[in-house]
Amino acid sequence: MTTTRKHSTDNGLQDWKTEHQAVTGGIANFKKKRNNINLTLKKMKKTTLLNIFLLLELINVYGQNPDEKKLFTESFNQDSCTFSTTGQNMYFVLEQGFQLTLQGIEGKDTVKLVITVLNETKKIGKVETRVVEENETVNGKTVEISRNYFAFCAQTSSIFYFGEEVDIYKNGQIVSHDGAWIAEGKNKPGIAMPGLILLGARYFQEIAPDIAMDRAEIISVSETMKTPAGDFINCLKTEETNALKSKEKEYKLYAPGIGLIKDENLLLVKYGFIK
Repeated sequence: MTTTRKHSTDNGLQDWKTEHQAVTGGIANFKKKRNNINLTLKKMKKTTLLNIFLLLELINVYGQNPDEKKLFTESFNQDSCTFSTTGQNMYFVLEQGFQLTLQGIEGKDTVKLVITVLNETKKIGKVETRVVEENETVNGKTVEISRNYFAFCAQTSSIFYFGEEVDIYKNGQIVSHDGAWIAEGKNKPGIAMPGLILLGARYFQEIAPDIAMDRAEIISVSETMKTPAGDFINCLKTEETNALKSKEKEYKLYAPGIGLIKDENLLLVKYGFIK
């Protein structure tokens, strides 16, 4: 009896040890799994924080004015050009006597813009340029007359823009010359119309820091436009902005063999050579 009870006791003790080891092992496994979970949570927190930072950075970048992120060409290798005071490419006619007349309604006012290639030239630096006059009237009264200076590059067929003289009128009197600039000193000529048309091309039209920094982007080459002067296809559309005034934006259309046919609310009403 005593031997049997001892054997039973020994067996019970062994069973207790086995159960104890199982429990201890289970606790160890639990702690290990808990540590793994904590480590995973820490990694998830780091990943989540990183994603949040990346998201904030994307919001910061793309939430800004998109025009501020665009790059515009401002170096055109004009030193390699042989310039002429006359010439034309697909969307710009720089020939003496050629004239465009655009007209439209802005609010309650009738606005008219007459662009004429004059029989005049002006030398800017070493380049002889052609004078193109723009005469803008509102309800028949002159509000602005500018004399713009262009030259044709024989190598690229691009029309370069060398500046302008500006007279702003009020009640028949000149009140300012706002926007006037000449491509001399720190100022450089821009491109009025490139000879090679590439969709998405971006370029400065004026490069006069703190005075005039107009720029253009070609956003379409397949526009169709009806105007009082006729219907036009395969028109070039540009989006024009100003590096000095980020909120300014306007759109222009140019017809092959003619040039400007739409400037915001103004549409082409007449074009051709005048005597």
